[in-house]
Amino acid sequence: MGLFKENPFGHILFLKKWLIRILGIMTHQRYKRFNKLEIEGSEIIRNLPEKNVLFVSNHQTYFADVVAMFHVFNASLKGREDSIKGIQYLWNPKLNVYYIAAAETMKKSTFTKILAYAGSISVERTWRSEGKDINRQVKMTDISKIGRALEDGWVITFPQGTTTPWKPLRKGTAHIIKKYKPVVVPVVIDGFRRSFDKKGLRVKKKGILQSMVIKEPLEIDYENESFDAIIEKLEYAIEQHPSFLKVISKKDLLAYEEENQARRYSAKNN
Repeated sequence: MGLFKENPFGHILFLKKWLIRILGIMTHQRYKRFNKLEIEGSEIIRNLPEKNVLFVSNHQTYFADVVAMFHVFNASLKGREDSIKGIQYLWNPKLNVYYIAAAETMKKSTFTKILAYAGSISVERTWRSEGKDINRQVKMTDISKIGRALEDGWVITFPQGTTTPWKPLRKGTAHIIKKYKPVVVPVVIDGFRRSFDKKGLRVKKKGILQSMVIKEPLEIDYENESFDAIIEKLEYAIEQHPSFLKVISKKDLLAYEEENQARRYSAKNN
């Protein structure tokens, strides 16, 4: 790799590599020592194509979720089996991994700008800005940016656009799927809401079992399935369809998540 070689967004790959290494070393213990990260599906990661892969996930914190995915994806590609044991996998990370994030969030501080350089595709939210509900048109330049990222590698998206569970998925995700026809991989995360603050920068509680389940790519008829049908398929895949809604209070939500994680852990070890 040339010292000043850039990706399609003008980011110098040598610098991006070192940012991922440093941030990875800084955050590794958040998923390995302070709290345990239970992983399923590493073999799926290893069998994916190099480009045009869209990961679709539920969302629990601003940053801890996507940082965990960077760890899991790179560890899986280096032969770890449902584990992020040892940090040697960070030495030569996959550099064409991107994540979709609100431009408003990624411009807030020097630290978020550093996180953005490590892989963010910053887009303008169409439904909320500066804490207020809005309604504006999708910027075609944002869609094009996501397309460029898919042409270069893997993209992570959180289509609910919020850390609140069971909120409707944004239809823009279905538009991206029909337009660029990526391999769509569902990811279901849990436990991050209890272990981190909302931003995902501070460990709020230790000893929490976090989980990440990477599912098989979805079968999608890109030409004939409607936008609504694709959205419903995604909702079921990431376990955010309204039929999953069983709790209403924050206390009940945490209890439900703990019960759900215990069930996953028991099933995996039996």
